[in-house]
Amino acid sequence: MARQIFVNLPVADLERAIAFFSALGFSFNAQWTDDSATCMVVGDNIFVMLLTRARFQGFTPKPVADATATTEVLLCLALDSRAAVDAMVKQAVAAGGSTYNEPQDHGFMYGHGFADPDGHIWELIHLVPAEEGKA
Repeated sequence: MARQIFVNLPVADLERAIAFFSALGFSFNAQWTDDSATCMVVGDNIFVMLLTRARFQGFTPKPVADATATTEVLLCLALDSRAAVDAMVKQAVAAGGSTYNEPQDHGFMYGHGFADPDGHIWELIHLVPAEEGKA
């Protein structure tokens, strides 16, 4: 069996989180969804569990971070093109998210990102293959 990764994130309003990420084109696995959690499908073996703050707290003895005030994790997704990066940021802002910086072009990598309505930072990058980076 291939390894899978499940990133767990606390959210203040599960329905709002589902609506936000649905607007970005993500789907959800109904088998792992109830009134306190949902399983967002990112890739074949990559999932994000969006958990109500109370449900998330049940998994840790530590206080749950408020991502609008502190950074508990940086999530980074690699996309197929600069245009895809820019399009997802635009979709995120339209769906209720916000940007936290300007686009960055490092030559070998283009990046931009957004904060979701709960304040989690999602970095989006396009890695430029070596052949493309040569002029």
